[in-house]
Amino acid sequence: MIVVGAGIAGVACATELVRAGVPVGVWERGRVAGGRMASRRFDGRPADTGAAYLTADDPDFAEVVARWRAAGLVREWTDTFVAYGPDGRREVTGPMRWSAPRGLRSLVEELARDLPVTVDRLVMTVEPGPVVDGRGCAAVALCMPGPQAALLLDPALAEATRAAQEQRWAPTLSAVLRFPNRRWPDFRGAFVNDHPLLALVCDDGDRRGDGAPVLVAHTTPEFAAGHLAQPTAAGPAVEEAIRDLLGLPEPAELVHVHRWTYARPTVAGDGAYHLDDDGIGLAGDAFGRPRVQSAWRSGRDLGRALAERVLAVRG
Repeated sequence: MIVVGAGIAGVACATELVRAGVPVGVWERGRVAGGRMASRRFDGRPADTGAAYLTADDPDFAEVVARWRAAGLVREWTDTFVAYGPDGRREVTGPMRWSAPRGLRSLVEELARDLPVTVDRLVMTVEPGPVVDGRGCAAVALCMPGPQAALLLDPALAEATRAAQEQRWAPTLSAVLRFPNRRWPDFRGAFVNDHPLLALVCDDGDRRGDGAPVLVAHTTPEFAAGHLAQPTAAGPAVEEAIRDLLGLPEPAELVHVHRWTYARPTVAGDGAYHLDDDGIGLAGDAFGRPRVQSAWRSGRDLGRALAERVLAVRG
């Protein structure tokens, strides 16, 4: 078995295969595991540049979160955000949001600790067989956004190609901004409604628990779409929008912009995952609400289905 993608969906899929005794290799094109649960260090301090937080209302995923909590990897962050809009600022209460002091990527790395993950392994083609870059396998799980999976698939794999191409995704830019001091109004996270540029702003010092004067902003898809070719050039506009929204007198000391071409699914796939007679599986948060929990559940369920199929063939 080959799992392509070491985000949380791919790691959850591989975990089920290993648990069932099915040999598996996890191939990740990036330098580290994590996928869109991405973190990056700035002067030794991590900041989350992908997913902003996680929630857990599925009992099985809640057990995973409880294990992370016992290991000191996650903490309850907040159930209250503020919302900025044409009518001003108001508080909104929702589910408990969990954060990771070492960055959300650390959670995927913990799940992948005992898995055979190969990083810097770029997959070029998935052909009938299935055959991945010339290597035959019992089945392959593509745990990534559908548009990326579609680029790998031979057109002869019609069912998987169709399922991948049916997904629709929206982009975003995430910007890490470090300021000289914490001069913004008290908040943990903020939804920004009806804004031409900003969609979400998180107080990363509060999220991380260290009080650092760091904000992380996520832009609207419309703004991101115009800056995908040169995301760093969007930094000044994002900084200006943040300073205007929060009334910040001082410029940022650091602005780092990360591009996510496929940040959030807008048209979901059918069911909890895709698995066809060609032995091609697709998993991720496109199969459900765009949440960390959805990606984990999709990968887990695909892994169980693949294990059942492989073991049935073995007889």
